[in-house]
Order: sequence, then structure tokens, then C-alpha cells
Amino acid sequence: QVQLVESGGGLVQAGGSLRISCAASGSIFSINSMGWYRQAPGKQREMVAYIRSGGSTNYADSVKGRFTISRDNAKNTVYLQMNSLKPEDTAVYYCNANVVRDYYSDAEYYWGQGTQVTVSS
Repeated sequence: QVQLVESGGGLVQAGGSLRISCAASGSIFSINSMGWYRQAPGKQREMVAYIRSGGSTNYADSVKGRFTISRDNAKNTVYLQMNSLKPEDTAVYYCNANVVRDYYSDAEYYWGQGTQVTVSS
């Protein structure tokens, strides 16, 4: 099995910064994309950012220029550096990874349990 464990969430004032991390562990042969999604109360889950194994990235328009996604392939870990945070960034942030478990398996998507990020005004 594959586990994704997020860490680093918390409470921060508007304009502040926070970095969240997600470490993948378990039966892992390789990881394709890794990314972050978020879900605010009463809203649908939305993509925030993702990074492919080669390092190319995509961001939601709402976070471009403020958030930076990166990954450490040796540690199977993805990071999200969040700067200039706004109250509307408040949400539960979920890690997502597209994982190949062994040479013969197809890639599957896995989710973390989520970490709360709260931005006060």
C-alpha cells in the first residue's frame, strides 16, 4: 500500500507565509506527478498546483505568483511554499500522487488525509 502524510498546516495572518509538506511511503516503484488540492467549506475540491517527475509545474490562476510547488524525488516528498496568503486560501489542503507500485502495475492516484490551513484577516 501507499501512504501520503501531510504536515505543516496551521494558522497564519493574511500576508504571511506557510510551507506544507507531503511524504509518500510504502510500496513505491516510481512517482509520476505529485500535487496539492484544496477544499474550503461548502466548496468543491480544486487543484492548487502539481509537479511532474521531470519538474514541470502547473498552478491554479488564483495562486500563481504566490505559491511554489517543489519536490524531492529522493525523499518522495512534495512541498508547497505559500506566500502572501489571503483569507480565501483557507481550506483543507490535500496531497495527491500518481504512483507506480511495481514494474508490472499501472499508475494509481493516492490521497493524503489533508492538513488545515487557516488564514486570518
